[in-house]
Amino acid sequence: MLAKKMEEDMVGKEALEEQKEESKEEKLDEVKEQLDEVEVKEEKQTKSKQITKIEDLPGVGAATAEKLMLCGFDTLMAIAVATPGELVNSSGVTESVARKLINVSRDAMDMGFESGDELLKKRALITKINTNCDGFNEILGGGVETGAITECFGQYGSGKTQIGHQLAVNVQSYGEDACAVYIDTENTFRPERIKQFAEGAGLDPDKVLKNVLVARAYNSDHQMLLAEQVDELITKKGKNVKLLVVDSLTAHFRAEFVGRGTLAERQQKLNKHMHVLARVADVHNLAVYVTNQVMSKPDQFFGDPTEAIGGHIVAHNSTFRIYLRKGKKGSRVAKLVDAPALPDAECTFWVKEEGISDNWFFFFSYFLYWLL
Repeated sequence: MLAKKMEEDMVGKEALEEQKEESKEEKLDEVKEQLDEVEVKEEKQTKSKQITKIEDLPGVGAATAEKLMLCGFDTLMAIAVATPGELVNSSGVTESVARKLINVSRDAMDMGFESGDELLKKRALITKINTNCDGFNEILGGGVETGAITECFGQYGSGKTQIGHQLAVNVQSYGEDACAVYIDTENTFRPERIKQFAEGAGLDPDKVLKNVLVARAYNSDHQMLLAEQVDELITKKGKNVKLLVVDSLTAHFRAEFVGRGTLAERQQKLNKHMHVLARVADVHNLAVYVTNQVMSKPDQFFGDPTEAIGGHIVAHNSTFRIYLRKGKKGSRVAKLVDAPALPDAECTFWVKEEGISDNWFFFFSYFLYWLL
């Protein structure tokens, strides 16, 4: 009898435990279903709610928004094009939250596929900055294009810096508040030259100089930091920046990374730097003009041995590539070697005191001088 009662008690206890476990599982399932319903509701609310600024993103409070803004992620576009690792390092959020912020920002910005005719309408917003030379404008399809990187490479004295000065002056004709940012890495910027070019263009030299923002970069990291700060000049300080000049792009990288052992690190940093320049150009629809140094290939027996520094990294990231060289009788020759939709072309120009001009203008003035 005792043994039977013991068995019955054991069976009863096992049944009670099974019931408890079943009830626990049922409760857990109910909680999971409720959580899923809450997440679905939150997603619907975020989709229905119009997201226009960072504070509207789900899970972003005042402190997180401030951290993101301090690190340069002050717009939805900046977050949409960022990587999860960048958001994690800058704001301290988890990787899953960072991915969610990026996805929501991309949905709000509508960054999916678009048809060719829609893209053509957006291309209508792109402007061309006059180079002061008809031949130069012609090989570039009207001038230096906004939303793109234009690279000029050549030997010393080929006119790279002079073109940067001329563009910094000419860009101000696109509005009273239009300004240029000049990142000087080789101490080649001269305000006296800006005044000469401004007088040659019929502009007020003092006003032109005020609209040219110059920063001297002392190493490659400083150069990269200055390029990233262009975003803040536009979004926080309200500057109407239409041109960014980097003169020169590769000087610091070439001096700091010496030897084949540092080649990979140099190219990675240079690649990141050019991606920042490309993003700034695309987001703010401004023109990026960079100058590049060259090297001579001793194993080149035929043709021009001059080759640009930076290898394929710079070549692939530059939208337009122009090779500058010295011509006859003090002239300069510009050759378009790479462009997305333009054929290879060549033109001759002159660098004079009042600015860059066409070859024919020099000969015409020379003829008048001797005639009179």
